[in-house]
Amino acid sequence: MRRIELLSRLHDRQGFDCGSEQLNLFLKETARQHAERGISRTFVMIEENEPAPKRILGFFSLNICQLTSEALAPEQARRLPRTVPGVKLGRLAVAKEFQGQGIGKELLVAAMRKFVDVFNTVGGTGMFVDAKDLDAKCYYEQFGFVSLPSNALEMFLPLKTIQAALAGLP
Repeated sequence: MRRIELLSRLHDRQGFDCGSEQLNLFLKETARQHAERGISRTFVMIEENEPAPKRILGFFSLNICQLTSEALAPEQARRLPRTVPGVKLGRLAVAKEFQGQGIGKELLVAAMRKFVDVFNTVGGTGMFVDAKDLDAKCYYEQFGFVSLPSNALEMFLPLKTIQAALAGLP
């Protein structure tokens, strides 16, 4: 059984390889430092009964962000204040040997659930992500993310879309 948990020393960061050196280095060298400094939180998917150090199947990181409402499409910015809070999906990656098995979707759903937890406590307009390339952009579009008018790779998933997506899941 798989589960999502906060990254800790119990996880095998060094053995993780998603095929992107930039994402691998973030997990291996930066994620825990960011957590200690309060910059972001990284969550990992593991097999539940695996002994430490636990192999990481995939991960995502989240942080609080703020944008001007002008950055959103006019229909999304309507009736919002000048600055809007949200949660940024900083990174999402799946280990090479587990790619193509739906783990990316499971991680994204878990990130959406974390966003709802934040929203229920402090509010927020939605989730933001900077797609690294056009393939990533197409991937995020499948889940309802829309490009911001100023940059097609900067994307937004509105609160209502997140709530509707999660309503249909167990």
